[in-house]
Amino acid sequence: MSYQVLARKWRPKSFATLVGQEHVVRALTHALDQQRLHHAYLFTGTRGVGKTTIARIMAKALNCETGITSTPCGVCSSCMEIDSGRFIDLIEVDAATNTKVDEMRQLLENAAYAPTRGRFKVYVIDEVHQLSGHAFNAMLKTLEEPPEHIKFILATTDPQKIPVTVLSRCLQFNLKHMPQAQIVSHLTQILEQEGVPCEPAALKLLAKAAAGSMRDALSLLDQAIAHGAGRVEDANVRDMLGTVGDDYLYGLLDALAASNVHALLEVAEAMDARSLSFDAALQELATLFHRIALAQFAPQALVDDGERQRLAPYVSAFDAEFLQLAYQISIQGRDDLALAPDEHAGFGMTLLRLFTFRPESPAPLGATLPQKETQETRGSAASSAAYKANPAKPAKPKSAAPPLDSAAPATADVGGNDQNDWHAITARLNLGGMVRGLAHHCELVEVGADSITLRLPPAHKYLLGKAHQDKLQAELQNYYGRPLRLNIVLADTAVETPIERSRSIQRERQERAIAAIEQDSFVREVVDIFDATINESSIKPLN
Repeated sequence: MSYQVLARKWRPKSFATLVGQEHVVRALTHALDQQRLHHAYLFTGTRGVGKTTIARIMAKALNCETGITSTPCGVCSSCMEIDSGRFIDLIEVDAATNTKVDEMRQLLENAAYAPTRGRFKVYVIDEVHQLSGHAFNAMLKTLEEPPEHIKFILATTDPQKIPVTVLSRCLQFNLKHMPQAQIVSHLTQILEQEGVPCEPAALKLLAKAAAGSMRDALSLLDQAIAHGAGRVEDANVRDMLGTVGDDYLYGLLDALAASNVHALLEVAEAMDARSLSFDAALQELATLFHRIALAQFAPQALVDDGERQRLAPYVSAFDAEFLQLAYQISIQGRDDLALAPDEHAGFGMTLLRLFTFRPESPAPLGATLPQKETQETRGSAASSAAYKANPAKPAKPKSAAPPLDSAAPATADVGGNDQNDWHAITARLNLGGMVRGLAHHCELVEVGADSITLRLPPAHKYLLGKAHQDKLQAELQNYYGRPLRLNIVLADTAVETPIERSRSIQRERQERAIAAIEQDSFVREVVDIFDATINESSIKPLN
């Protein structure tokens, strides 16, 4: 016997064996059981989600020799002929090749005759949206008031192109994309029945590549079995699909987190050496940025504990603003690949954009920072000497905003008490992601017996998620060793916040590096001889 492809061999033959589309199956089952039969049905959805399969099951349900039922027997002559495609009263029409009005008129003329074998004559018109306008007009009257022995089942991937006059005459069912987990489960059952060994990771790759289509998944499974010589293994499926492995993707994230441009380009070179798809790489990279952003804002959305743990280091390594920008750069870089000199160059430039627009690495907060700033250390005349004495001295803070009340802010007169030094406190709290961002953008106003009040600039109110405040409150209670109620007031800060101090330190380190280059005797000599200029953006501090 000749080989039969999996998509045909394992096509469902009853509603009970149909995978997914429970909302459609429920409605049709109830209609058949209660004999509430409409004369025209329209199934819409992407390719390979079960439109034609449901149409054939409906034909069996209507013509089964046991009677009209939602559970056709599958063994009577009518059911077996429908399964084998030999039932004379099941007329399947491909509208893509029968678009003309004359062909539709000939089809409808035959509709007047009673069925030869079955109870109903069932017309299944696939890709019905490709019929011409005149063909649609020719079928309107018959579609609205067909003979009692006629049932129309229309299927389409593009319902927007169907005239509303046709849509209004049909019961419409929208078939959904198949979830990846459902595809994996179905493929696993098929491979068990076929006796083919497989790796779960390989099936996940096939389900993802199928993009919601069960037929595509089965076709890819056929190809994977042939590619792997009777085995479905992760490495073989990756080679077959040209899928970019997680090692490459997480290598890119690690390089970005470490601000290592050489490591970024080395990953790109390794991918090019294996002829991996750069388009797929950017798609997967954008997906990763999306998942990391989800882990920051709504960690409960990640139901897979393994994925949550894998992404945890990047939740704290990248701030929310960078993730939004990185996602945009990735999808835009994917669009630009077609315009690039070659895909490797386009991918490399996208990585360089990600590196260029990455957030500045913040200086460590806490141990190296002074606990108090005096007016003398801020003076411009003493800035050079003060910097030599204390390299981590922050730049001049912004002018003070009106305080929340008549009392001075808690950080203005704390002396050496860490209990009221917000910079020292935030350095000791176990925070990450958005919660860390919330704390570092705040200013400590007051620590009371049972409450602590912070001031947050209105520009950063997007950080005020309840989950973030609850986490920060719990960490502050642990730090102070007593129950505290966290109050955050939206107002301009009066003194420098931890994030502003970190940026000030970074700016001053950058200024020192630029000054050191400009004052170097060799550099000055080169500038004078060649009338050169120094590209300050290329200068980075060493420590």
